[in-house]
Amino acid sequence: MICEFADIPKSIIIDDSVATSLDSEYLLNSEGRLEIHKTYSGHTAAPRCTDISLFCNHPTAENVSDLMQLKNGDLKKRAKTLSVDLSSIDQKINASLRRKIRESVSGLALQAILVPLNEANGKSIWDGIRSHLPVFALFKSDRASTDQDAEAQDPLKIAIKEALKAKEAELAAVSAHIETEVKKIAAKTLEKLKEMDPTLASELNPQFSSPKWETLFKASITGDEDIPINKRGSGVKRLILLNFFRAKAEQAGRDRKDASVIYAIEEPETSQHPNNQRLLINALSELANESQVIITTHTPMLARILPDKCLRYIRQNPDKTREVLCVKSEEDRKMFSKSLGVLPDNSIKLFIGVEGRHDINFLKKISAVLIKDGCAVLDLEKMELDGELIFFPLGGSSLALWASRLAPLSRPEFHLYDRDTMPPERAKYQEQADAVNRRDRCKALITGKKEMENYLHFDAINTAYYDICNISLGLTAGFSDIDDVPNKIAELVHNSSGSSNTWDSLDEETKSKKASRVKSNLNEHAAARMTKKLLEQVDPNGDVLTWFDEMKRLINQPAS
Repeated sequence: MICEFADIPKSIIIDDSVATSLDSEYLLNSEGRLEIHKTYSGHTAAPRCTDISLFCNHPTAENVSDLMQLKNGDLKKRAKTLSVDLSSIDQKINASLRRKIRESVSGLALQAILVPLNEANGKSIWDGIRSHLPVFALFKSDRASTDQDAEAQDPLKIAIKEALKAKEAELAAVSAHIETEVKKIAAKTLEKLKEMDPTLASELNPQFSSPKWETLFKASITGDEDIPINKRGSGVKRLILLNFFRAKAEQAGRDRKDASVIYAIEEPETSQHPNNQRLLINALSELANESQVIITTHTPMLARILPDKCLRYIRQNPDKTREVLCVKSEEDRKMFSKSLGVLPDNSIKLFIGVEGRHDINFLKKISAVLIKDGCAVLDLEKMELDGELIFFPLGGSSLALWASRLAPLSRPEFHLYDRDTMPPERAKYQEQADAVNRRDRCKALITGKKEMENYLHFDAINTAYYDICNISLGLTAGFSDIDDVPNKIAELVHNSSGSSNTWDSLDEETKSKKASRVKSNLNEHAAARMTKKLLEQVDPNGDVLTWFDEMKRLINQPAS
């Protein structure tokens, strides 16, 4: 198993209490990433890890290739052998010893090699690195229903792990304090023992095992009549898991200090009604804004919801080797679609093409609020759940768009493009819209404003951020038709956080990530707090109602 990690911490404590860096220890690969290789034995019922190594550009010259495996005493001996002057450093610090030894040789002979971390001092280095790795939560589809089943049975076990990881520094300090005190008493005990029997004392050394904090805390979810969830049916357990994900996504949006998490879910559609399958994928998509989410599936409906960039296909070659493929060309899309099968549904009444999943959320939320206020518009949420409507992202990022060949299916299509430009300048996707409008039972419209977020009233935005994030934005007026609303709200949110860094001092990647989170909040939560009255104020030309009128017309229009 091989994993690579980016966003490497600049300093890290590995085999002693003083910080060093993975870069200065030559433990990163040629791309500057942490690349971990694990080997497992499959000879037993439970696979056992037999080797842990880092693949990195590491010194291979004599006397410096094995420094990571040497303990403090061995490092001092190596330095003495090489006549290294250690007078300027604290000889208790391994990182300083390694640096001095490396400086003493004429050339390090860096090469891409595997550095083992499962022997001698390497174990301590692995423990230090592991404390910085994300929490990995695996949810299997064929789990057992026993009290001993792992965290997949009860998501609160994962919550405990994440809470502990967020306090890792404090817990490490507690462990270090206890270890120090215990070793003091052990040393004094051995002193007294040596007075009585020196031969016995020489054979004893105090050993201290790090505590497993997660075993100290117990939590569970019970339902009616105090029945634990691991005693419920698989469908019920998965529904509880779904809402655990939703809760985690909202919490992550409020608190960016949470430990990073990788969620791996095997076949999330297992034991679920198709409606719940769609809800689960939507919840996982929201969670993916803050954490890495990996799912496996054999269901075409779930695969086509996701953009191409999220898809990976594991292919077995004739020689039994496997390779992981992503979508890079039209041929890749055909291969993916042939393997999965796409669009098996025959009850589809309408395809709706938009530029991204945030636009999908906007349309579904606005549909719901308009219906609540008495407007006779299509219930997009219900139609999607009933399999009568399929959303697909435009711009070449959707499996459904490229591999299913919509035209031969004889279903109406409604396309909605963001303007992105200031009138009277030609809209960014005007050419694509014109091409769609030349097809039978297809309609493409372009927003009158810059993008969907410009149709949100400032009152709805204020309310959403106060309710969801406990942030008072204090907006007293709306934005212009061409304002970059997500970016402006992201700046307001950042300034309200009390950060010492100004918005202008942030790099573009950080600004983009913050704006993306805002975009998600606006289209999910602010759109849900809109009303017909607020929409009329921010959209006096009736653009949004025109979109819904066109959708209904397309469904009712007979095929030619």
